Amino acid sequence: MQKKSDLKEKPDYILLWTIIALLVIGVIMVFSSSYVWAGYKYGDAYYYLKRQLLFAGAGIAAMYVTMMIPYGTWRKYAKIILIICFLLLLMVLVPGIGMKRGGAQSWIGVGAFSIQPSEFMKLGLIIFLSATLAVKQKYITSFTKGFLPLLLLIFTAFGIIMLQPDLGTGMVLVLTCMAMLFTAGARIWHFAWLGIIGVAGFVLLIASAPYRISRITAYLNPWEDPLGDGFQIIQSLYAIGPGHLLGMGLGNSLQKYFYLPEPQTDFIFSILGEELGFIGGTVVILLFALLFWRGIKVALEAADEFGRFLGLGIVSMLCIQAMINISVVIGLIPVTGITLPFLSYGGSSLTLTLCSAGILLNISRTTKL
Repeated sequence: MQKKSDLKEKPDYILLWTIIALLVIGVIMVFSSSYVWAGYKYGDAYYYLKRQLLFAGAGIAAMYVTMMIPYGTWRKYAKIILIICFLLLLMVLVPGIGMKRGGAQSWIGVGAFSIQPSEFMKLGLIIFLSATLAVKQKYITSFTKGFLPLLLLIFTAFGIIMLQPDLGTGMVLVLTCMAMLFTAGARIWHFAWLGIIGVAGFVLLIASAPYRISRITAYLNPWEDPLGDGFQIIQSLYAIGPGHLLGMGLGNSLQKYFYLPEPQTDFIFSILGEELGFIGGTVVILLFALLFWRGIKVALEAADEFGRFLGLGIVSMLCIQAMINISVVIGLIPVTGITLPFLSYGGSSLTLTLCSAGILLNISRTTKL
């Protein structure tokens, strides 16, 4: 556990300013991508901007608080945090409590706002796995004593998330946890068998829901159904294509004029590419690459095993989610329905992302013992 004497006076400034840069770009792009739809739907072109500024303000405050709390504190309450996350995740499925949006019952209404418990679960599970691996890492090479119990926990959370259903968030959660187990020293053959079972399970998940099959076919040939399942990816590519090198200019997107659905959330990178071009998109990707580099550096230099696993888990979660979102937008993988960290419009997703970043910044204030 970290000691007060281990704390530096300041966090990793490169990491901090990278986060701020992504957040600022996000606020600008949320307004630019949403003002047409906001004006039409709410009669207020600034509707999404005002709410995003509120979310960003709350998120920055939460990031500052978590940056000041010694990260070892989360270790003490890891079990309680995980239990609360599971309870929230189950509450989503209760009729009258869970809210349905876009075909997924993934939210709980709180007054005029809503929270997405699966976002809490991602961070809660990272904290719990970090606390467990810090103590029981020596058992991770054993399938029955180390790997299997954690695997069952991970897939229990994944299974509940799939009941909503929310495949995108489930994928981020599983891939992040697998990265943590691999780094902890789990045997390659464990992952080999898991990969075989995972592929079979993934095929069954797709086959069990017609809309998932349609997403796969739309990915393979979006032009087969250009006004249906292929609509989103086609419109996304129509946005990115005309951007060329420098883009059409901030605010000059055409796809946000009721062509690309919800351009301020899952497909915000499409509008960014259209307005700011290849250069703008490259800058955002490089910022995420910088975030990954500094985050891994922070994890490697943490004061203890818990800090190392926690730092690795957080930076993996953020970068895996960014990689999946951008891959969807440019047509590399089927549509999954997850946001771009720091940039996309959202309340609980942005706040929890900044909370996670705050914990990572606190880890950066420690040195090796």
